[in-house]
Amino acid sequence: MKMENPRSRAYKIFSIIVLVILAFLFLFPLYWIVTGAFKNAQDINSVTPIWVPSEWVSTNFEKLFARRSAPLFTIGSLAGPTVPAAIRWLINTVFMSVMAMLLTCLTASMAGYALAKKRFAGRAIMFSLIVCAMALPKQVILIPLLKEMAGLRLYDSLWAVIFPTVGWPFGVFLMKQFSESIPGEILEAARIDGASEAKTFITVVLPMVKPGIGALAIFTFINAWNDYFMQLVMLPSGSNFTMPLGIASLQAETSIDMGLLMAGAALASVPIIIVFLIFQKYFTQGITMGAVKG
Repeated sequence: MKMENPRSRAYKIFSIIVLVILAFLFLFPLYWIVTGAFKNAQDINSVTPIWVPSEWVSTNFEKLFARRSAPLFTIGSLAGPTVPAAIRWLINTVFMSVMAMLLTCLTASMAGYALAKKRFAGRAIMFSLIVCAMALPKQVILIPLLKEMAGLRLYDSLWAVIFPTVGWPFGVFLMKQFSESIPGEILEAARIDGASEAKTFITVVLPMVKPGIGALAIFTFINAWNDYFMQLVMLPSGSNFTMPLGIASLQAETSIDMGLLMAGAALASVPIIIVFLIFQKYFTQGITMGAVKG
């Protein structure tokens, strides 16, 4: 049996301790929000921290759902049944984030494949512009985006937040790096077999860059979900509020009701956790492949 080097053993123990500490630091805020959502007012306002609720109550969620009401959906002049506003906020945010995720993954994978495997005039310049665009903060281009969405009559609609996300430069950059790993021989063999560009992309390229798409899906979903500033500018109407905007409006109304705010924050965290669990396998593969490629 091979003896383990004492230095290697010490390094492994130190790494485990650091990982445990980091995991605690990252998970503790989520634990505090979730448990706080089920605490009563006495536990929340206690001078000494109450780590575990003395009584698990659903009062905060009841207040969250009873605070405001809104139609379930609005399509033109057609309005759905009235539901708690928090449900409408959650539906708006999920729709916005899922559509942004799907459209971004589709366009970024196509653009990344073209930049990686196609040879055309201006390819290097175009990629350089994309890299430069990654360095631009969103606040710099917010006014042009606002005028563009207003000109397209999309202002104060969820599409005004979705479409600016579709051309995310980071997504194109990420998918280009993954597309670089596709062997050219496989693409050439598909063309010899008579496959069209569309069929080659769907049947050959997409399966090979699936880990990258999984990683991009998580990044895009979280980016769209948490983009409070863009949502604040583009969505002034209460019926189009997202969860971040809705929670912020509740905070302005009830700055001392921390239980209500924690209930809203706990509800807002559920879809992000679900999406991460769904794409966790591909996300891990994508990060590993990127590390191996260097």
